[in-house]
Amino acid sequence: MTKLPVRSMIGAREGTGVGATFHAVNPASGQSLDEQFGLAAVEDVDLAVRLASEAFFRYRKTSGKQRGSFLRKIATRIESIGEELIERAHLETALPKARLQGETARTCGQLRLFAQLVEEGSWVGARIDRPEPNRKPAPKPDIRSMLRPLGPVGVFGASNFPLAFSVAGGDTASALAAGNPVVVKAHPAHPGTSRLVGNAIRDVVQECALAEGVFSLLFDNATQVGIELVKHPLLKAVGFTGSRTAGRALMDLAASRPEPIPFFGEMSSTNPVFILPGALRERGAGIATGLHASFTLSAGQFCTKPGLVFYAEGDGVHQFTDRLRELVRGSTPFNLLTSGISNAFNSAITSRKQGHTPTCITAKSDVADNGPCVGAVLFETDAGSFLGDSHLSGEIFGPTALLVRHSSRDELLRIASGLEGHLTATVHGTDEDLREYAELIAVLEEKVGRLVFNGFPTGVEVTHAMVHGGPYPATSDGRSTSVGSQAIFRFVRPVCYQGFPDVALPDELKDGNPLGIWRMVDGEMSREAIVPQLTTKAG
Repeated sequence: MTKLPVRSMIGAREGTGVGATFHAVNPASGQSLDEQFGLAAVEDVDLAVRLASEAFFRYRKTSGKQRGSFLRKIATRIESIGEELIERAHLETALPKARLQGETARTCGQLRLFAQLVEEGSWVGARIDRPEPNRKPAPKPDIRSMLRPLGPVGVFGASNFPLAFSVAGGDTASALAAGNPVVVKAHPAHPGTSRLVGNAIRDVVQECALAEGVFSLLFDNATQVGIELVKHPLLKAVGFTGSRTAGRALMDLAASRPEPIPFFGEMSSTNPVFILPGALRERGAGIATGLHASFTLSAGQFCTKPGLVFYAEGDGVHQFTDRLRELVRGSTPFNLLTSGISNAFNSAITSRKQGHTPTCITAKSDVADNGPCVGAVLFETDAGSFLGDSHLSGEIFGPTALLVRHSSRDELLRIASGLEGHLTATVHGTDEDLREYAELIAVLEEKVGRLVFNGFPTGVEVTHAMVHGGPYPATSDGRSTSVGSQAIFRFVRPVCYQGFPDVALPDELKDGNPLGIWRMVDGEMSREAIVPQLTTKAG
């Protein structure tokens, strides 16, 4: 008996679909997996967003403790299906199970991080300026403000993180934590993984007696559903992780609506690495080993993969370059996540090989173009050629990097000043290097969201201080982060209450501070209750 296709989750309901279906594909074998998924209809998108809009008016009023409990229960539910989830994600992505176990832990950890944040409550940035009724020439009113949720948020699942940047990933967790319902557009590369996580969230929505529109999940293997989602007049913000081409198209669409909405897209980054002379002299071979491990980690499919490496001729350079070439030649083949990513990688590598400037080192186990696997590739060029060819600075998603040798500090500063926005920049150096290249650090502060010293950018900790963002085109808005607790600020806006009686204010702004949170009162941070001021009548 043929199984019916899995349909989109529209709140607690099943989507109608358009009749067409698609399958996930195992990247290691190229074979379609058995389960069928029905493409969402335009009507499904409309209903999902309308339900989210209706749910918003109840969900935004839930307390931080209620939302924290909701997020913690999602994490627990995901952990309860861990074995099944990891097996399915492995089939759909060919990522090692150990990597997926770590990603599951990260996903649940960030859900609990946001739970902790909203349970404590001070994140809302409550500010209170008490009135001065006797001020001359005009009385000063009572003014209070705090951050409030935006409304329904659309989230696009990412191909390279089937858990941590997908259905229950950082965008979803931060939007839900802030009080916004979420409509997720599942990535077509791992719909089965998305279904399992979606079921877990939907079950917890019901368990917590929340409105059904708090969460919906849409399936599609093309672009129409995503376009309809961003265009929907009731949607208030979008979180996206993906390619620069797709991200820019959706970014422009969000801005061109009759009511433009914020679009938070993570799109493109080559994450430059600068190896300064002292570090190269002291530990060139060790840096090469770490660099190879970083740019081939998960087949170079991390958004933080270091793709550009700058170094000067001098002591230690041969230990560095010889060791790196040796490691690249000894690399084993890699499976990429999708045929589309594989085709794009092979095309970009072929194009760069045909260029006149870079030389190329490939793995001994180099594989045929357009095959199911790819080999690691290292390109090398000089600063003059790099500065003269803008294509060399472009991102290639996969296990490759470009070495660029320069001849002077001034040439390196010229290179750094010409870089576009990136998520990260890494500097390997000594204390003396840092003093001599202080201007380089100052330039890089304007180019990236995270500076790494004597390490490598792959591996993004989920913490309160983390910044995973950067100037365009790394992200659509370099003032934000998609990882860490500050990600919640993308999906809120400040609201001011002037002259309101205490009883009508949110708990966060009431005189008695019933939540016990930190607040700015007349310019000073305090957790104390406010003693009502006595007013006297003149005369």
